Amino acid sequence: MPMFTSWSQAAWAALDILLVALLIYQLLVMIRGTRAATMLAGLIVVAVIFYLARMGELITLNWVISRMLPYVVFALIVVFQSEIRHMLSDLGRRLSFLHGSTANGDSYDDIVLAANLFSQHQTGALIVIEREIGLRTHIESGVPLDARLSYDLLATVFRPSAPLHDGAVIIQKDRIAAAACFLPLSMNPLLSTQLGTRHRAAIGITEETDAIAVVVSEETGAISLALGGQIERDLSVDQLRERLGSELRRYMAPVTLPTAIAHDEEGPDSTLDSSLQEQAPQKDPEPAGGSERQP
Repeated sequence: MPMFTSWSQAAWAALDILLVALLIYQLLVMIRGTRAATMLAGLIVVAVIFYLARMGELITLNWVISRMLPYVVFALIVVFQSEIRHMLSDLGRRLSFLHGSTANGDSYDDIVLAANLFSQHQTGALIVIEREIGLRTHIESGVPLDARLSYDLLATVFRPSAPLHDGAVIIQKDRIAAAACFLPLSMNPLLSTQLGTRHRAAIGITEETDAIAVVVSEETGAISLALGGQIERDLSVDQLRERLGSELRRYMAPVTLPTAIAHDEEGPDSTLDSSLQEQAPQKDPEPAGGSERQP
């Protein structure tokens, strides 16, 4: 019996250490590359100062820190509120992985086609796909549409001369919920200085929620995908389709992409119009009687 008790205690102690180590590891992974990393370093410095004040019997400093200590928990919640929210949402998403995604039955081929069009003509676009965490607050900041998701509508919304081209389009299942939506900008200091407002907004919304953001650069036409506060840049259309299919846990069959159209002097709107016309099914013209010229 003593041997069994000792083995049982050792097993529980090992499990305890393993869980603590796993928790610390997940915490470090979560804050790596974010502003929370520098905050954590500052917090460690404060803890070291408190320890030295205790050991060195610095009465005044020890008294000040001991008075501030009860409020540290509340201060940490305020400072790390974004990271805590992201951690809890990520935990909930992992726990609900076996239940499948609500977007499994939805078709997002139109997003791939639209991203290809925007990339060809260097039209800036930001498309956000809602998943488990609702985006109602951000939807209400834009213009409500509640329209069926389609390639034509996306191309029309992000037309440079359209009044709704600024801001983001938010998609719920197979419908476009709203356009011209405002999104929170990422404050991550480690982001590249080459990233503009559109890319920072895509990263910001994915830092706070489990949404997927597709971005097309207005300067280069490069396609990017943001997820979980990270961004994958310079994706090809096939790579975008594969990534969307894997994240939405469904198979997305390849679709025929429109051919590139050279820019002309009529401006970007005319190129978008011609691309839209190419996507529409064309009927073979019937020969009209007497149309041939007589010599």
